[in-house]
Amino acid sequence: MVTSEMFTPTSQRGGQLSSLGSRQSRVLSGMRPTGKLHLGHYHGVLKNWVKLQQEHECFFFVADWHALTTHYDEREVIADHVWDLLVDWLACGVNPSLARLFIQSRVPEHAELHLLLSMITPLGWLERVPTYKDQQDKLREKDLATYGFLGYPLLQSADILIYRATAVPVGEDQVAHVELTREIARRFNHQFGREPNFEDKAKEAAHKMGKKNHKLYDSLRRKYQEQGDQEALEVARALVQNQQNITLADRERLYGYLDGSGVVILPEPQAMLTPAAKMPGLDGQKMSKSYGNTIALRDEPADVERKIRTMPTDPARVRRTDPGTPEKCPVWEFHKVYSDQDTRDWVQQGCTTAGIGCLDCKKPVIGAVLDELEPIRRRGREFEEDPEAVRSIAAEGAEAARSAARDTLEDVRRAMGLDYG
Repeated sequence: MVTSEMFTPTSQRGGQLSSLGSRQSRVLSGMRPTGKLHLGHYHGVLKNWVKLQQEHECFFFVADWHALTTHYDEREVIADHVWDLLVDWLACGVNPSLARLFIQSRVPEHAELHLLLSMITPLGWLERVPTYKDQQDKLREKDLATYGFLGYPLLQSADILIYRATAVPVGEDQVAHVELTREIARRFNHQFGREPNFEDKAKEAAHKMGKKNHKLYDSLRRKYQEQGDQEALEVARALVQNQQNITLADRERLYGYLDGSGVVILPEPQAMLTPAAKMPGLDGQKMSKSYGNTIALRDEPADVERKIRTMPTDPARVRRTDPGTPEKCPVWEFHKVYSDQDTRDWVQQGCTTAGIGCLDCKKPVIGAVLDELEPIRRRGREFEEDPEAVRSIAAEGAEAARSAARDTLEDVRRAMGLDYG
């Protein structure tokens, strides 16, 4: 679930802009454990996660169930990749003190919500997901005629909705998955409507704000409902948004009590478009394990240098004295990521006049990539040598995630009539 500039989503209430600068907003993202991460992951996803964790309440999970939808016959490999993935995250600066890091299968509430949502999700909605047929075509060698593969977009929706996530960082190709999640949340809320004893629960939530804020909330609510005072509604929404000691469910109740709409049991998330990944592969294509053109985040320096030194260059430069065109050379794409303007000007001048050779051109890139990877490799080694610390981080993250997930499931079970007491 994971690139165009980031935008601030609108609130679910009245289309008003709500700041995502508050850590009260909740972001959810995950990665499938299908191998060691490379520079494409770092520039396309992880650098963004490191930024997001400073600004939002973040849940980042290892999507091991999702890996099984296409790699169910590689279970031993997945087990190894789970821990490699967590080590790579930690090495890149994803911080368990700022974000919840956990393994999907250690939070079984994902599976229960997936099951419950499957009761109301039309089959046609899953079959029309753009990546469904696309992935079947790309992975023809695998038997993907399984419910798990058909249903993985619904499992993705459950991953998001179980935490009542405000936003999901995705690239353009994943926006359809978030839109499906919004449709499922909308259908659920319409199907199961207003929760029992809504007013009592809303009043109880207002009481949790403290005497002064409770009194102000009631006053603003009356001004809006009795006089149509739009400004009072906006002030009241801001008051609720700034409360630190209430749950997301209570916040939704208070929003709904303000405008008379009732509670939204599963809020609709927004797609948070992330900057497009600009990290090319060693051959000029997109960096991908399937193309064999990657630099792994924890590759040894000698391997990194060898990979860059042997990169293909402009085919017009057969001899050292032949001039070239940087735009036709994969190394130039690395310069656009790693080099300052002076270095790029030097490359342009030297390449087009044959003033520098291809190895000369590659040296600044080698130095810049090694400088970027050195702290990642060093931190990664520390976590590799302390696997118990990594397991402890995953366990603590799972417990925190389960606490949030249980709150959502309680409301969902109650709404669906499964709260038998």
